[in-house]
Amino acid sequence: MKGHVLVRGGRIIDPSQGLDAVGDVLISKGLIATVKVGGGLTAPEGTPEIDATGLVVTPGFVDLHCHLREPGFEEKETIATGTRAAARGGFTTVCCMPNTNPAIDTQATIEFILRTARVEGSARVLPVAAVTMGRAGHELVDMAGLAQAGAVAFSDDGDPVADASLMHSALSKGKALGLPISDHCEDPALAGGVMHEGSIAARLGLRGVPTAAEDNMVDRDIKLAEVTGGHVHIAHLSTVGSLDLVRQAKARGVSVTTEVTPHHLTLTDERVIRPAARDSRDAGPAYDTNTRVNPPLRSIEHVEALREGLRDGIIDAIATDHAPHTTADKLCAYEQAAPGISGFETALGSILRLVHEGVMELSAIVAALTWRPAAIADRSGLGLGTLREGAPGDVTLFDPDMEWTVDASAFASKGKNTPLEGEQLKGRVVTTLFGGETVHWDPRVGAAHGR
Repeated sequence: MKGHVLVRGGRIIDPSQGLDAVGDVLISKGLIATVKVGGGLTAPEGTPEIDATGLVVTPGFVDLHCHLREPGFEEKETIATGTRAAARGGFTTVCCMPNTNPAIDTQATIEFILRTARVEGSARVLPVAAVTMGRAGHELVDMAGLAQAGAVAFSDDGDPVADASLMHSALSKGKALGLPISDHCEDPALAGGVMHEGSIAARLGLRGVPTAAEDNMVDRDIKLAEVTGGHVHIAHLSTVGSLDLVRQAKARGVSVTTEVTPHHLTLTDERVIRPAARDSRDAGPAYDTNTRVNPPLRSIEHVEALREGLRDGIIDAIATDHAPHTTADKLCAYEQAAPGISGFETALGSILRLVHEGVMELSAIVAALTWRPAAIADRSGLGLGTLREGAPGDVTLFDPDMEWTVDASAFASKGKNTPLEGEQLKGRVVTTLFGGETVHWDPRVGAAHGR
């Protein structure tokens, strides 16, 4: 019975409905048919069942920011491998960024991505188109044409839209189309460093990136959104100053949303120092190039502020910024290392640290992974991020207490670049259903749950 399944006896958390209770979920013909609190739901004869006892059952996760690399960088990732990794992480919808080759700046490229995802994908792929042709920062793309082809947002990700006049025009046109402009906020005049400016950078002799590089651009973008009425989305927020600017803008009614990554919520710039290098007898490099990301890992005061911003809803979503790279991209000096972390498969385990440490409520984490990002990405009214009747049958089941050790060699992603290699995490996705079809199943625990 394709697209039919009964998920029985799990703890259903669906923040879109204020639901947190044990019950059953029936998927029929690829759509949510019924959710019954308390259980006891009956299904047509022959419907496959999943025993979700002891598991958390949520809407499929929605990722606003990832890099699938195809077309052009298939040695790093493809739509097939990237969405397979996404499914392992519980993500059923991912928004792919446009720093591909060619950039996502034509209808033909969007059509290629959507076609490939339909045939080879294990998750729904929503393309984010470039703001400027070739992401070069000189000429706006045909925003209306790209929106018609399927773009859900616009971004020159990896580079800010440095020209304020172009950003003003993009926000104005985005408003008319009802689509956000997502900006990689970094003042080019202050950029050029490779890690957070502070004592750790000084100790390692690495050039730092001041927080003002982000804060200045966030301030500019918010002001432009305010005067145009356009929707600006701040990608991978990382500083106290930026968070305060977003908080103030939301209080004024500016159309601004933002996201935070798992690594900016859980890691600090101290992680850049390779653990073995703390031993004076170790002759290897002093740093771990897998920690190089853009924006950089910040100091503890920024991490704590971001956690507070997520708790109080100023930060709208958790987004992985999944950025897979080859081994050669990271096997080099820190200054030459490609920025990014392969993040789909470790996202949940990383974030659940905040729950286990009493920093965040589980329902708030689920909200930031489901209906809150869906409110930004679901411009076509697909019904993402919810278990309401008639919504897509996208469901994630995870064990919040399952302990496991990160082994990048076993990743579905081509990108093995993670600073979490060998680390023990607590919380893992057991099963991911996409349109009622099983796209991920962990055989180590699945036997106990009727699979």
